[in-house]
Amino acid sequence: MAIVYALHLLAAIVWVGGMFFAHLVLRPAAMELEPAQRLALWLRVFDRFFRWVWAAIVVLPLSGYALIGGLGGMGAVGWPVHVMQAAGWVMIALFLHLAFAPYRRMGAALAAGDLQGAAAQQATIRRIVTLNLTLGLTISALVAAGRWM
Repeated sequence: MAIVYALHLLAAIVWVGGMFFAHLVLRPAAMELEPAQRLALWLRVFDRFFRWVWAAIVVLPLSGYALIGGLGGMGAVGWPVHVMQAAGWVMIALFLHLAFAPYRRMGAALAAGDLQGAAAQQATIRRIVTLNLTLGLTISALVAAGRWM
């Protein structure tokens, strides 16, 4: 179970940490670039980062349910685990929407030379990432503090 727990934790760190870095470090630095350069950079960043998120959204539920099973099932875990599970599924749903709608539209707009359209999709992505980052940090804090609550 130690390996399963480590995989679970690492997947969460990669996803939430990547969003933290992108939103609070890369985004302000990228604002100095011209719009065409900035949007092209974001598309390349998303291409690479989303590969890791896809892995995380497979590993997190599988490892999470394995851990719950190892602890005796849903009735044996506390409310922080139930909140983590629900919020995690919301985060996955938000990512799936992001990946299949605004991200694809952003790529298509950039390919067509529509910087305004690409920027609008990037703004939508930013809002979704902000929400997912908030959920991810809240889940992390809740679960970390859960045993003392």
